[in-house]
Amino acid sequence: MRQLRNHIPISGPARREPADGTESPMRVSLGFEPMWYTQRCHVDFSERWHVDPIYRHATLVALKKELHRAFPTVEYWDVNRTDDTWTISGAYGSYFVAQVFGAELEYAPDRWPAVIRRPALSLEQLANLKLEDLLNVPIVRDLNRQMDIIEREAGKIHGYISWQGVLNNAFNIYGQDIFTGMIETTELAHQFFALITDVMIALAKRVQKRQRASGFQIDQLDVSNCVMNMISPQMYRDFIFPYDQKIAEQFEYFGVHTCNWNINPYLSALSELPKVGYLDMGLASDMHKARETFPGTRHAVMYSPVKFQDATLDEIEKDMRQIREELSPCDIVMADIQWTTPDARVNELLQICRVLENGTLK
Repeated sequence: MRQLRNHIPISGPARREPADGTESPMRVSLGFEPMWYTQRCHVDFSERWHVDPIYRHATLVALKKELHRAFPTVEYWDVNRTDDTWTISGAYGSYFVAQVFGAELEYAPDRWPAVIRRPALSLEQLANLKLEDLLNVPIVRDLNRQMDIIEREAGKIHGYISWQGVLNNAFNIYGQDIFTGMIETTELAHQFFALITDVMIALAKRVQKRQRASGFQIDQLDVSNCVMNMISPQMYRDFIFPYDQKIAEQFEYFGVHTCNWNINPYLSALSELPKVGYLDMGLASDMHKARETFPGTRHAVMYSPVKFQDATLDEIEKDMRQIREELSPCDIVMADIQWTTPDARVNELLQICRVLENGTLK
């Protein structure tokens, strides 16, 4: 089984990347809300940041320098590297596939883009769109244009597009009515999910083939099932599992992101997926059971950025000790850190985890 580890691109939504065996037992994966960067470096995350890879590269160089200054013990922000700033990571936020189906985004200087208008189509109309038409819409051509520029400027096309997951994409495209559609028009819902799956696989394979040709080795599609807890475990089995399974079978690396919640009710169904190289969960989950159910999987725990900012240091130490005892080796996913969180708090977390790795924190 090929393992993935959590990866949060600078100023982008969390993704995953291949593990290489150097991961520490309590590896902390840090990510910051866009406002954090805006406040410190005056970077504008409006549409230009998402569509102009030259501008994005320049901002990422500055942001990486600030991250290295603030958190010098973090090794994955290497200021001597340039290939990871010529990247497609973060582009279009979490809504590339939604745009393929016609969703419109609103950009802002200090936050990630958000869907403001979904396609004015019925579920039947969406389910009957043609795959070949969707693979050649303007947003796909725009990504190709960006890759042209990156390849010309840097050679290697670095990065991880946020493909999301089948249910996430359906929700982003069609809204909350997808849940009633699953019950009232089951066949149409399946047809829609199947089309979304085919779009995700076809586009990811096309993009990644070009990335590999440029020298960036990538063959993965990790699904983001953030809204899975809005359906029952049985509905996941019936409606989403078959498509997650199909995705897993098409790529060398596969993982499942479940967002910050309780994974317990879904462990049995998820355990039937092939090649699960990454699985994350919230602190309320039964981490012992997750480790036993997925013995060959790289695990991660999502930690609340609000709790991180507001809790006492003793509370954070207690949580980290629990994670070490129940799940380690694993990732601590400290994403969306608020711009009001002091640097000292982040460095304290890093120190707690380093001490726990050595087994000296009692």
